[in-house]
Amino acid sequence: MDNLRAREGQVTTARRSGERDTRPPSRFSLLTSPRSQMLVLGLLLAATVAVYCPVHGHPFANYDDPDYVFDNFHVKSGLHWSTVEWAFTTFAAANWHPLTWLSHAADVQLFQLNPAGHHDMNLLIHALNVLLLFWVLRTATGYAGRSAMVAALFALHPINVETVVWIAERKNLLSMTFFLLALGAYRSYVLKPHVGRYAMVVLLYAMGLMCKPQVITLPCVLLLWDYWPLQRMFAGPQDPGGPATANGIAGRSFFWLVREKLPLLTLAVVSAVITVQAQGAGGALAAYPRSVRVENAVVSYAKYVGKALWPAHLAPMYPHPGNSLREWQVLLALLFLLAVTGFVIEDGRRRYFPVGWFWFLGTLVPMIGLKQVGAQAMADRYAYLPFVGLFIMICWGSSDWATQRHLAPTWLVALSVAVLLALVSVTHRQIGYWCDHLTLWAHTVQVTSNNWQAENNLGMALLRRGRMEDAIPHFRTAAAIDPADPVSNMNIGIYEHSHGNVPQAIEQYKKTISLAKNPKLLAQAYNNLAYAYKDLGDYADAQQNFQAAVRVNPEFVGAWISLGLVAQKSGDLALAIQAYSRALKVEPSGFGYVLLARALEQSGRKAEAEAAIERARNLAPDFSSAQREADSLLAR
Repeated sequence: MDNLRAREGQVTTARRSGERDTRPPSRFSLLTSPRSQMLVLGLLLAATVAVYCPVHGHPFANYDDPDYVFDNFHVKSGLHWSTVEWAFTTFAAANWHPLTWLSHAADVQLFQLNPAGHHDMNLLIHALNVLLLFWVLRTATGYAGRSAMVAALFALHPINVETVVWIAERKNLLSMTFFLLALGAYRSYVLKPHVGRYAMVVLLYAMGLMCKPQVITLPCVLLLWDYWPLQRMFAGPQDPGGPATANGIAGRSFFWLVREKLPLLTLAVVSAVITVQAQGAGGALAAYPRSVRVENAVVSYAKYVGKALWPAHLAPMYPHPGNSLREWQVLLALLFLLAVTGFVIEDGRRRYFPVGWFWFLGTLVPMIGLKQVGAQAMADRYAYLPFVGLFIMICWGSSDWATQRHLAPTWLVALSVAVLLALVSVTHRQIGYWCDHLTLWAHTVQVTSNNWQAENNLGMALLRRGRMEDAIPHFRTAAAIDPADPVSNMNIGIYEHSHGNVPQAIEQYKKTISLAKNPKLLAQAYNNLAYAYKDLGDYADAQQNFQAAVRVNPEFVGAWISLGLVAQKSGDLALAIQAYSRALKVEPSGFGYVLLARALEQSGRKAEAEAAIERARNLAPDFSSAQREADSLLAR
């Protein structure tokens, strides 16, 4: 990493009249030519791919990946017009991010349901983001070495493992891509203002929001970018850490710059409204008192800084502390945040300090929990964008520190390489925890406490391996930690149901229904309750609960099929035909059309039954197998 700015990458400085650059000429620079820059970037990308290459053999995670890919009929259908229409109109997974859905559908089109291709695509986008981050910083500041180090920290820091190896976090990667492209396009607009160039910034921002609304803070980041490195705001003589491109860019007042961002701010408001609606519809909003949310936000900010500097005990889920935080914890975190804020404001000559710090604070606002979504206190994936601000502070600050103390540049380079090697070691180990569900959640239980969600997911991982008796203690632990957790209560119900304790299972399912806010989970609870009543021979209650399941989740194919079977068993052929037809509308299948044909035959509609059989022959790879499956269900 270079310690002094000078002619890096052959950047041309156009000075304003009467202004001169008073900084000393460079004595050393690692990246003095485009060729050396390409070499270092090539090594960085090679290191990134080498570190993350084990994910090629990882499975889908049992945490959101089903909803996003392999249990999502629309995504599994691949890229079709119906998929596009669904992507732009759905609030599935408590989000509105149509471009993310289309990205997953494109992966299915290319790789089917082989997780290797999906993982590879995540890694490819992360590598692209590394290049874009270098390009944005390099072109805006003129510092190739410092920009390369920020990109290296971004590429190899273990906090970003979750975003890269978790397929469901494609939204994080894509939104970052468009965020960086918009930041680069903004500099192009500033250098040569034109409505077309501004429209490109707006378009890229809109596309980022359609991947994940975490980039909603871009207009505020652009104001920071106006302050440094573009120096349009409070324009003055170039200061240490200032941009090579600052001279020649017209200065503007703060209020003019805010007015300039009004179209982007309008998009931000629209995105915020849609996001709140989506999260409310998906049951993702958590009800914590405002004081609890503020306290957790303050402590989480401090913890994020800690994980940036010492990335230990990383996990996919950090449970929300509720009202268990002590006053001294909140006060200590608040004093730390205020102290850093005071320092970066006081040191006005180094504009990169306040920009980096307020980048970190500001871009975390949508995810810090002031509007609580989900049960987490914080999350590694939320740091993907905000930590860039901290990396800027670290790289520019350490380089200037070395310059002031006349430290030999080779020492700074050696230190940088040592830091990156240490991060690579931790990142490699963290990637290994994602190799399978059991390893991931066992590790999470070890490094966190009172983590009911990790206990649930560990239990589910054991359950999928057929280890029911090993799984149930984890479900009971989860329910003991949080009695209001609907997932653990339903899993206990499934355990009791599988052991023939149907009355106890019914009690657990009813409890789940009273607690569940997520529509998909609520529909599953109704479905399970219906099966319990069916096992008791109570077809009326079974039918009522199957109907409740499809009312809550109209795309629940299994519940529609079960409703049809119960209705057919009860002699209500009209309802059976309706239920089978609705299931086939959501997800056409060979055995589904066979079931429909059987119900149509019973009702005397022979021609329609024959047409349904013909559809079954066309859809089913093995028609005989589809017939056996349908007849087996009817016999039960």
